[in-house]
Amino acid sequence: MPTGDSNKKPDVPAAASAPGPARRSPRVKGAPAMPSLLNVEQRAAIERTAGDGTTRRPSLDSDAGTEANRGAAGAAKRRGGVVGLDPGAIWDPRSERPPADTPWDVPATSFPRGSALELKLAACVRYAVLAPSSHNTQPWKFRVMRDRVVLLADRTRALPVCDPHDRELTISCGCALQHLLLAMRRFGISPRLSLRAVKGEPDALATVVADDSPRHEASLRSDELRLFEAIAIRRTCRHPFADVPLPAGFADAISAAGTAAGHGHVSIALLGDRLSRERVGNLVAEADMVQFADKRFRRELALWMHRNRSRQPDGIPGYAMGMGELASLVAPLVVRTFDMGKGRAAKDEELARHSPLLAVLSTRRDEPKEWLLTGMALANVLLRAAAEGVAASYLNQPCELDLMREKLARLLGGGAGVGGGTLWPQIVLRLGFGPRVAHTPRRPAEDVIVQ
Repeated sequence: MPTGDSNKKPDVPAAASAPGPARRSPRVKGAPAMPSLLNVEQRAAIERTAGDGTTRRPSLDSDAGTEANRGAAGAAKRRGGVVGLDPGAIWDPRSERPPADTPWDVPATSFPRGSALELKLAACVRYAVLAPSSHNTQPWKFRVMRDRVVLLADRTRALPVCDPHDRELTISCGCALQHLLLAMRRFGISPRLSLRAVKGEPDALATVVADDSPRHEASLRSDELRLFEAIAIRRTCRHPFADVPLPAGFADAISAAGTAAGHGHVSIALLGDRLSRERVGNLVAEADMVQFADKRFRRELALWMHRNRSRQPDGIPGYAMGMGELASLVAPLVVRTFDMGKGRAAKDEELARHSPLLAVLSTRRDEPKEWLLTGMALANVLLRAAAEGVAASYLNQPCELDLMREKLARLLGGGAGVGGGTLWPQIVLRLGFGPRVAHTPRRPAEDVIVQ
């Protein structure tokens, strides 16, 4: 475990982020202006719906989430055999405040600035728990001590069928770690990150030593402030995207953001051409068929699916998939009982083909350190997208099966990957302009801070 010696170099640079133009942060005074990447046509499409009830605060245990996602599903139209979002239904997540009285409601004004460092670090964990995770399992714990935070894997929340080596679990923890680092620097705490193993703690993934002394006060660049401000508005959109091009410069912006947070260990392939998206879509469909044919996979997935009115602080509520209350009630039973791989494959293949952009995050090694750095890179990509009003969701199925992963590596031109090649695909994202969707539940920070 690293010491608090400020002269010792960090094992990995802390909370690196992407360079980029600046925009005024709504909560931070003095930040230079940063122009949006949206062009006039894209901005107009979004503004047509920005004032249509988008300032409501949906409660995570009410019908609001169902209404938002049912509306999203209803906005999808079939044109020439292709399902896509009506451009008039594009929604900008920046136009709506996070749901009140939930873990998502973390205004910067509530930060305990004059408190002891340990209390400040616990407050920073409130931002870490808003990170995305596989099946929304939230597989992390944090040990907060006087001058440091230890990130721990919560393997009781593992997915042994879908993720037998805890690869995606570690990636999820990496996302939470990047949120933590951004929050620490936002509030003037200088972090020093170590990814070294902690003796006697096999679940310890990272240690962050903190310093809030005036001599070492940290700060965020204007582009990093945008990432921090996007933490509470970011969410996953599982619905079709609109046939509207992404803003010029967007692909470069998310690539730079992800590469910086991955500290040179993570590469990002951006696939915007139709042929590449079709090929990836074919792999996603093939993987869907294999996974849903496995009863163990279906049982595991169903275990994390919840009805809309559930008060579970984790998992996937039905409204996140566009279900009404009745459908969300029976969906886990249906998933456990029936092989719906063919229908799932057709839907996911179409989502891949008709998303404006796919992004594949890969590494040159396939070890826990690379998985953690992949999560840090992923967090920055998602936050950069959310800061531009761009939605994202996952098509990770090809990365979850060795044969499909090898095919994806070959498609990307990186060799055999799983067979010892030079590229290991870790995450597949799709990005585009989407409809309004509600936040999924989160466990509060106090539930994940351990002694």
